[in-house]
Amino acid sequence: MPIYEYQCASCGHQLEAIQKFSDAPLVDCPACQAPELTKMLSLPGFRLKGGGWYETDFKTGAKKNLASGDSAPACAGGGCGSGACAAAD
Repeated sequence: MPIYEYQCASCGHQLEAIQKFSDAPLVDCPACQAPELTKMLSLPGFRLKGGGWYETDFKTGAKKNLASGDSAPACAGGGCGSGACAAAD
């Protein structure tokens, strides 16, 4: 479940709440009881960066590490990536 950040427009109190996507947003401030809470925009607490986290962590057996296995052969023309592909002629 996602963690949402809220701030009270009345007293400035900030809080975090774990809620389902289907839950209604919080309204009442726990500090001053005013119905002035608004959701804040914030960055996620983690980032999935780099290659292979799915392939190395969740695949098993013959399916593991597919990216390092049967890949396309290298271009025999040696010009791939420079716009002068000899194989396209």
